[in-house]
Amino acid sequence: MLSAITQRLITLLQLIVVMVYIIFEEVIWEGIARPTYAYIHGLRVLQRIEVKLDDANPSLILAVFVVLLLIVEAFGLYAGVLFVSGQVVLGTVLYTAKIPVAAFTFWLFRVTEEKLMQFRWFKWFYERIMDGIDWLKSCEIYRGIMERLTMVKRRIKAWFRSMKSNYFPDESPFVTKIKAFYRAIKEMLRRSKQ
Repeated sequence: MLSAITQRLITLLQLIVVMVYIIFEEVIWEGIARPTYAYIHGLRVLQRIEVKLDDANPSLILAVFVVLLLIVEAFGLYAGVLFVSGQVVLGTVLYTAKIPVAAFTFWLFRVTEEKLMQFRWFKWFYERIMDGIDWLKSCEIYRGIMERLTMVKRRIKAWFRSMKSNYFPDESPFVTKIKAFYRAIKEMLRRSKQ
């Protein structure tokens, strides 16, 4: 009896951890943070900083990285507290505000990873996190949820394609105007980077 209850609690805990990870990975990272990271990575000013980081002291890089990471995590935790306390709008704003800082922190990690891994404790901690993620992805619960999520994504994409072909054919004046507007915005952003 106690063993069955313990097993159910462990399964529930796994499910919660898997769902949190999937929400982070699929919604926040793929939908919001990765495009922000790609934009930040493409900025010329950061490309200049990247060159200067090659000569920077590893301890200084580590200190900056840890401070930024702590700020990002503190924002995330406080946003969670705001959500739980019923201040959903403020929590959403705070969480959204942390995304550019998180993307910058991820960029800093990627361009200075070799220097950061010189610190044994940092490397050990990073490897444990990667081991934990690998374990999580090997769980049956994770694989099952991801299979269902993939199926749902396919259905949603098929529904959007159907809606587009039925209501927004390529020769539609509305679609033509939206595409022209998108190209103009993209060109403005490209020019502003130069």
